[in-house]
Amino acid sequence: MKPLIAANWKMHKTAAEAEAFCRQLRQMEEEFNGVEVLICPPYTALTAVHNALEGSRIKLGAQNMFWAEHGAFTGEIAPSMLREWGVEYVILGHSERRHLFGEDDFLIRKKLEAALSHGLKPILCVGETEEEREKGATEKVLEQQLCAALEGLEQEKPGEIVIAYEPVWAIGTGKAAFPADAENAAVWIRQVAARHLPEEAIKALRIQYGGSVKVENIAEFIALPTVQGALVGGASLEAATFGRLVIAAREAVSR
Repeated sequence: MKPLIAANWKMHKTAAEAEAFCRQLRQMEEEFNGVEVLICPPYTALTAVHNALEGSRIKLGAQNMFWAEHGAFTGEIAPSMLREWGVEYVILGHSERRHLFGEDDFLIRKKLEAALSHGLKPILCVGETEEEREKGATEKVLEQQLCAALEGLEQEKPGEIVIAYEPVWAIGTGKAAFPADAENAAVWIRQVAARHLPEEAIKALRIQYGGSVKVENIAEFIALPTVQGALVGGASLEAATFGRLVIAAREAVSR
């Protein structure tokens, strides 16, 4: 199973900047064998990235979407609109969506169902805050978020979900989780997911780590037995840096 290294640009890059990034990254693409690479730009740059990646093995993703197909939802984007732009993956439930914009488990579940029904591959983000971690509630929080998203989920393609463990306290802080903590969380995520997803889906399930991932530490996380990728924020904003990160991940897999 190839690890999935995803670049989450958040609210960065114009369409022109995104196109230039992709041109530069593609010059390194021959060195990405054995790793699946994904770019998730802001909505306004999706077309530019799609065009710039034409003929490439690098995949295109979105950072969010709404659950409805159409309607009076000012400022939202429907799943079919993403598909029209050539989007294959979509990030759902990122901690910034949960904690800054008030998205709850119910809304994230509806988005997850909509993504799957439209043939999109969701990257479901779960993770605990620093306060929850200090209280020893990491497993409880992960279980709650996972059960809300997965319990009773009807999937036509059960192998299409990716789960990203993103401890909130590590995102954008420069303070990554210890590899052992990431592995423990990934093991627990797989155990909880196994209660709600068919065996076929669990075999195909990829669990990413996200939270201050960089070139210097990516190998530590990719080498973990239960981690199959990374969701990368700040270290994905420069093409040369992100390319080196992908290559470091590939080398860690091949050891």
